[in-house]
Amino acid sequence: MDSVNSKVVVEVEQLPSNVQTNCKATCLVSNNSLRPKLFASIGVHDLFMPETWKAALTELVATASLIFTLTTSIIACLDSHEVDPKLLVPFAVFIIVFLFLVVTVPLSGGHMSPVFTIIAALKGVVTLSRALIYVLAQCMGSIIGFIIIKTVMEPKLIDSYSLGGCAIGGIKQQQALLIEFSCTFVVLFVGVTLAFDKKKSKDLGLPMVCLVVAGAMALAVFVSITLTGEVGYAGAGLNPARCLGPALLYGGPLWNGHWVFWVGPFLGCIVYYGVSVNLPKQGLVWADGEYDVLKLALGTCGTASNGAVSRDVDV
Repeated sequence: MDSVNSKVVVEVEQLPSNVQTNCKATCLVSNNSLRPKLFASIGVHDLFMPETWKAALTELVATASLIFTLTTSIIACLDSHEVDPKLLVPFAVFIIVFLFLVVTVPLSGGHMSPVFTIIAALKGVVTLSRALIYVLAQCMGSIIGFIIIKTVMEPKLIDSYSLGGCAIGGIKQQQALLIEFSCTFVVLFVGVTLAFDKKKSKDLGLPMVCLVVAGAMALAVFVSITLTGEVGYAGAGLNPARCLGPALLYGGPLWNGHWVFWVGPFLGCIVYYGVSVNLPKQGLVWADGEYDVLKLALGTCGTASNGAVSRDVDV
């Protein structure tokens, strides 16, 4: 056994320094040949890395701050007595999400939602262990954010808007599930497709990528709150952690159909992942007008004429 361990140590020392850290952390778990592979595949080494916990703390603080800012802003828009306050909500979502993304993407990836963490884990951007830590941090951040809101907000507003939680109101749960799934898929298809493309992200730059993701979320929010026209429906949650906090602290009607705000985004992530793996790896390559419609028409006529001439000659 000692000879086997010494052989493993020698092989590990031949790897790059950053890989050595992960391998050694994994090998500390077990010397069995199968278990380290399993632990490495799910990212157990992330549990031993301080950077993981620093990033998780960033996710917690960022999620709590985002939810506090976003929820209070949305309630302020809805309570502003404007003719159509629903038009103000997507604009507020766009500005706030953009600002938080620009700040947090370089620090932790800027997830702040289990939706982005799940799709990042599916696509291998983060390990399963890191994804689990992120989701727990986001849920804790949501609870902290809504505790602050509940403490400082006027009780009348809390009751009027159910603490800003995710409510399906009078629509059917199946309808809410379909809206949640569709809006999540739109956000992922428009925003994440660009954000996870390293080449395009580098070409466009961080601000432009954050702009696209924030715009996709604002678009999904606008569509969801105007689609049904049903009083009491709060629109697509797009963030299960955000829906969990007020459900725990306020309860009541927020538990009605709460599962929708978890199952819908999860299904959206699964379907988007299935679609994304089949997307073209390279964009459409132009052939300098080779397939121009006019040239195609003229080329076809020329071929037909030549065929007719050749037949006449043969006769």
